[in-house]
Amino acid sequence: MSQANPIPDKPALEGLEAKWGERWSTDGTFLFDRLRAAQSGRDGVFSIDTPPPTASGSLHIGHVFSYTHTDIKARFERMRGKNVFYPMGWDDNGLPTERRVQNYYGVRCDPSLGYDPDFAPPFEGGDNKSSRAADQLPISRRNFIELCEKLTEEDEKHFEALFRQLGLSVDWTQTYRTISNESIRQSQLAFLRNIERGEAYQSLAPTLWDVDFRSAIAQAELEDRDQQAAYHTIDFPFADASGHITIETTRPELLPACVAIVTHPEGPYKHLIGTKVRTPFFDADIEIHGHHLAQPDKGTGAAMVCTFGDVTDIVWWRELRTTDGRDLPNMTTIGLDGRFLPDAPASVGDADAAAWYVENMAGKTVFSARKALVEKLQETGAMTAVGKPFNHAVKFFEKGDRPLEIVSTRQWYIRNGARDTDLRDQLIAHGAELNWHPEFMRVRYENWVGGLTGDWLVSRQRFFGVPIPLWYALDENGERDYDRVLTPDHASLPIDPTSEVPAGYTSEQRGVPGGFDAEADILDTWATSSLTPQLAGGWERDAELWDVVSPMDLRPQGQDIIRTWLFSTMLRSTLEDGRTPWRNAAISGFIVDPDRKKMSKSKGNVVTPADILDTHGSDAVRYWSASSRLGADAAFDPQNPTQVKIGRRLAIKILNAAKFVLSFPVPEGAEITHALDASMLATLDGVVRDATAAFENYDQARALEITEAFFWTFCDDYLELVKERAYDRTNVGQASAALALRLALSSLLRLLAPVVSFATEEAWSWFEDGSVHTAAWPEPRGGEGDPAILATSSKALIGIRRAKTEAKASQKTPVSSATIAAPAADIAALQAAADDLRAVGRITELGFVEAEELVVTAIELAPAVEA
Repeated sequence: MSQANPIPDKPALEGLEAKWGERWSTDGTFLFDRLRAAQSGRDGVFSIDTPPPTASGSLHIGHVFSYTHTDIKARFERMRGKNVFYPMGWDDNGLPTERRVQNYYGVRCDPSLGYDPDFAPPFEGGDNKSSRAADQLPISRRNFIELCEKLTEEDEKHFEALFRQLGLSVDWTQTYRTISNESIRQSQLAFLRNIERGEAYQSLAPTLWDVDFRSAIAQAELEDRDQQAAYHTIDFPFADASGHITIETTRPELLPACVAIVTHPEGPYKHLIGTKVRTPFFDADIEIHGHHLAQPDKGTGAAMVCTFGDVTDIVWWRELRTTDGRDLPNMTTIGLDGRFLPDAPASVGDADAAAWYVENMAGKTVFSARKALVEKLQETGAMTAVGKPFNHAVKFFEKGDRPLEIVSTRQWYIRNGARDTDLRDQLIAHGAELNWHPEFMRVRYENWVGGLTGDWLVSRQRFFGVPIPLWYALDENGERDYDRVLTPDHASLPIDPTSEVPAGYTSEQRGVPGGFDAEADILDTWATSSLTPQLAGGWERDAELWDVVSPMDLRPQGQDIIRTWLFSTMLRSTLEDGRTPWRNAAISGFIVDPDRKKMSKSKGNVVTPADILDTHGSDAVRYWSASSRLGADAAFDPQNPTQVKIGRRLAIKILNAAKFVLSFPVPEGAEITHALDASMLATLDGVVRDATAAFENYDQARALEITEAFFWTFCDDYLELVKERAYDRTNVGQASAALALRLALSSLLRLLAPVVSFATEEAWSWFEDGSVHTAAWPEPRGGEGDPAILATSSKALIGIRRAKTEAKASQKTPVSSATIAAPAADIAALQAAADDLRAVGRITELGFVEAEELVVTAIELAPAVEA
């Protein structure tokens, strides 16, 4: 952009995204300047830990909403003189990606199958195709991963195109993928360091398990959903046959896994604590225990402890002991596929009951097994009642379709403060050091940290992700020795242990006694996404870059992933560097539909942004986003996007106003000599100060509100007031008007540029070299104008217009005389602008009288001139 562009006859928004998007790319307008960063050091850089969207489908309107907030801040800081580091990443591994690939290609991964170099999927697209696993073609892990890589690369191209259309001022040379070799290397390196420092460990323990994905799930990935249930009343006979205790349960199918009865120590059954009972039908010996988590007012006041029905069962199982000091046994009955195991638990004391289990429950789903056992217990008389159905909250994986089960599996964990008071306190302290926008979001972070009940489970039994870089030595029986974990040298990363060999071994020793076995699990996608500052900033790859961008200035994100992305990143930075990874966190609200319900794919009310952008233009959509404050929910109605339409009107007005202002050349040596012009510029000074402060405080909605209000005053009132003077080359105040118009236009375009990015760039190009987005942010001029003159003149102009309208006359109708009543101070201000008021109102004689409030009290229209 080396010279001003010609002003079109009819300015329009159409085509501006393509025109300026290409120009910004060609000119490198938004590139991060490494040389400048080296010279300025960390203080000259503004770095952003951009959220990497999940590359598994399409972007939705919520992405446009929150990413625009970030871009507004990036553009503001760039204009303030900062060297903005604004990268983009793609989160392209994990369960959502695998699910999309399964449905898109009609395949599922079977690691037991060999690689087929000529494989072609059954179809592409998945429209009107079955998504049932039974209907999907099993393929090798390598073939499956190739399809994952292919589809995510295509998704990323579409995402980038949409983000470019939206006008994100990202440096597209600074991109990363969470599944790239470099990201894998950094993720594996960080995990190995966690192991070396004792922060990561493995454990065989009850695990939240998604039976469809066949993978463990972390606490942060849970969500509650209402499911229908019913209480089933079951009598447990005392071992001495002297009576029974009654419980109510929503999961009667777990009776063969019952290992205890629990009641409150001060509840109605406290006298039975320590009593031996038997499970009805299955005849297992168990005890009644006391525990404070038992609810005496829920159900009968007593409950089954099963392995495992919910997370409370885990707590009871871990904390309770039998009267002779033994741990409670683990009698798991549900397998990794969500079906009942083939053999009855060892605790079942009745051979006939064990045989019945094998015939009627083994291999069945939870629903089928429950139905069979309920019928059997009713037949034996042990189940005395089934209550009415009701809805209650059940734990789901946030991206899953069926309730989670709890099974015992060996997994890898990273310590997160749940069982370490010092670490928890450090995480809360780091959260307090962070500047939260809005501040109340900090409480959500602190509540999450304080409410953690277990360490972070980071291993996943899936396929497309970062391999856990480990092997295990095998003993003389060919069994894994979990105390002998084999780790690679850091310099050899990235590695895939399923195809590479640990130091000191040969490939022939894989899987044989005395040899080694590879860890087949991958790291949870959040285990890599928690390192986004490191992935983007060159940690352990580019020390010079890392030094000038970290800790990063800004982490923008949604409120729903405070517990996942923000917390996990804070944890990894605390463990690795002992500090917060950012200085500020900007938390966006939700997008809700017209009924104020959160938009989500599961509810089917998600709006994709492509059509909205094509129909209304990017500036209009950016305006809608900017109109909402951080942390506040924003409603969006695709059928009537009112705020988007207002934004489009503003963008068009910017072009038309700029064209009009630029029609008045500024004479050489022009100065501000007219009181109304000085007043307008003094008012603009206040706008610059207030809008700047709002932008600095991450309140783009307030900054827009302030600037837009002045912009419409400038267009509707000031332009009209000075128009006649600006046209009249013989008027001594013409040069002052032309200069004031040009100065105001320059400042307004820069004030609006972070939000209305394309229209302001177009208008700027008509009279300035370079990009408005790299121009200096406006500063107050510091003139001596009185803002009251413009404010009072605007009120008077409104009164004159209203008087003509009430007289059913055109605004162009000449006026013989008009009188304005106003307080004395207002009259003094109006007299300073009297000539402009007479000109805009076509008034011959304009008089003033004192009054308590400003009002046009009399107006006499000039006689009509006969033709």
